[in-house]
Amino acid sequence: MALTSTTTGSTQVITVHADRIDAAMAIQFKEDMRTQTETDASRVVLDISLVEFIDSSGLGAIVASMKQLGGDRVLDLAGLHPVVEKVFRLTRMDTVFRLFPSLDDALSTGAD
Repeated sequence: MALTSTTTGSTQVITVHADRIDAAMAIQFKEDMRTQTETDASRVVLDISLVEFIDSSGLGAIVASMKQLGGDRVLDLAGLHPVVEKVFRLTRMDTVFRLFPSLDDALSTGAD
């Protein structure tokens, strides 16, 4: 799974370059996220605008990535396709993560 990362100030943006996060990719996703987030950024924005499908394993991998960050760091999600957003809402994960329609929206909101 290809992830890229940029950091501006205290915000790190990680972009997922895949069209799905599913059982076949979940373990690699968690490992790649762990590697990418070995920074001191207090906020991580996961740009999943290219992801068109996510299953329960993918959702679990994102939750695991959030937990790995620890309680003092925030993981926000940006650019959710309607199908992906529906999974987050149906599982009530929209109460756990802040969901933003686009990366620009996430970055303009900040960590408030």
